[in-house]
Amino acid sequence: MKNKRISLISFVFMMIMLASGCDFSIAPTDNMELVQTAAAQTVEVRLTQSVFETLVAQLTGVIEDTEVPATETIQPQEAAETQTPTATQTLVSTITNTPVPASPTATKVPATNTSTPVPCDWAGFVKDVTVPDGTEFDLSESFVKTWRLKNIGSCTWTSDYDLVFVSGNAMNGPAAVSIGTTVRPGETVDLSVKLKAPDEEGEYTGYWKLRNANNAIFGLGANASKSFWVQIEVDDDSGVWDPDNPLDFVSTYCEASWRNSDGPISCPGAVDNFENGSVTRSSSPKLEGGYQEDEPTLITIPDSGGGGFISGRYPAIKIKDGDHFTALVGCLNDSPKCDVDFVLNYRADGGSVQNLGGWTEEYDGDYTRIDIDLSSLSGKKVEFILRVDNNDSSKDDRAFWVAPKIRR
Repeated sequence: MKNKRISLISFVFMMIMLASGCDFSIAPTDNMELVQTAAAQTVEVRLTQSVFETLVAQLTGVIEDTEVPATETIQPQEAAETQTPTATQTLVSTITNTPVPASPTATKVPATNTSTPVPCDWAGFVKDVTVPDGTEFDLSESFVKTWRLKNIGSCTWTSDYDLVFVSGNAMNGPAAVSIGTTVRPGETVDLSVKLKAPDEEGEYTGYWKLRNANNAIFGLGANASKSFWVQIEVDDDSGVWDPDNPLDFVSTYCEASWRNSDGPISCPGAVDNFENGSVTRSSSPKLEGGYQEDEPTLITIPDSGGGGFISGRYPAIKIKDGDHFTALVGCLNDSPKCDVDFVLNYRADGGSVQNLGGWTEEYDGDYTRIDIDLSSLSGKKVEFILRVDNNDSSKDDRAFWVAPKIRR
């Protein structure tokens, strides 16, 4: 690179010498004009030498710039102070001050496990098998409450698990009773407890839960902390048996002896027991067609199989002239396959069983109103027998008797 610089300087020097035509060998003369001319030439040479040195310096700078190019960067403040920026300055300023957009970077979101572990002990409510909410009972009347529950937890319930009373009215029930069976996750079980209505009228509720083998109590709901319950109404003037006064067949229904085709059955029975049949009481049944009744009603279901039936024989009552038996009979709502025969029988003064009437009911939106004059039985002690026969099948045979009674 140094040799190239010397060669270039030599070349420039020669070109200047040729262009100027200077002659450095001026002979001495006394002629003043020649002296002046020589002096002028000397000045010209010095000027030429100055120009030459300047040119050499510039050329040297070009060579040096060629070796290591320098870039002048104008900052925003400097650009603002420059009144007439050059094109190069504008370009450099633009490139220098324009941010380069960052390349998009994909962000990985770590996968999370959102599944919630199933609690070990957890119960789900399925239905009230017996004693639906609002069932009416007499003062101090005994009954059996049955709940159908499902094991929705991850642990098996064993015979070491208990049904326990937690709050409300205990209704003379035990503090705890063993479930007496094994219930695996996903299975259902019917759990029962014997209770007794209080001896004062009113509405009563008792709350119950389950207890595991480690004495930990659990129940229903999202946190397995909610109770299931039994809720009844007690009427102080219901169920008073008086053979000399009109008979209300609903309020005294458990005074009757109930049976199916195999023999005696309990009162009250299990709700919707189509296998063995049952009798229960309701204060607000929904009749076929969706009509909401507000009269006390008996719900009777015959047992299954050919010749299945349910019947209730009531204690004797002395009939007076002008007495009438009245009732409204039919099928409950949502019982599309209901097909039954209602029968009213009696036995007077201990004699043989006689028939007062029979009525066939299907799920057709119609009911039958019964009104029978009992004057022919006046003065006799009569046992009335309410009966419902299935027609070879008890499927959907939810047969109702609305307000059956002796009107006087």
